[in-house]
Amino acid sequence: MSDTIPTTRTGYEKLKADLERLENVEMPAISNRVAEARSEGDLSENAEYHGARESQGLLQAKINLLRDKLSRSVIVDQSKLPKDEVVFGATVVVKDLDFGDQEEFVLVGAGEEDYDAGKILVTSPLAQGLLGKKVGDKVDIPVPKGSMKFEILEIRFD
Repeated sequence: MSDTIPTTRTGYEKLKADLERLENVEMPAISNRVAEARSEGDLSENAEYHGARESQGLLQAKINLLRDKLSRSVIVDQSKLPKDEVVFGATVVVKDLDFGDQEEFVLVGAGEEDYDAGKILVTSPLAQGLLGKKVGDKVDIPVPKGSMKFEILEIRFD
């Protein structure tokens, strides 16, 4: 997994803050739980100890994932990107050609995705199908249940 992950300065700072919180707040708290449970004696029958160790392992995995994302993140200077086509950071208004309704997507980097708000990862299949397209273009994006057909109505940078 040596692929770079495009991100904005805001997304990078959010990932960094999440990592710092996990390492400096949550990990010490779990380490204290492990130490307290260990002091209770026989570890072979100590459910509290085993639960705390499992939580510690899961948290460490989350920390490792965030470190990996940060190490592969590339902060994109949006001022140098074309303004007339779908690129990273663009807000794209599309018309669903199958159902006739309009949808709006913002192509964002790691740490900024919020699917309920229409913020989709630029590395997602949907975003990859939209990249490079211009207003008026029609796209056919393959998805597991067939394909999604859109017409690009508007591209803007908020």
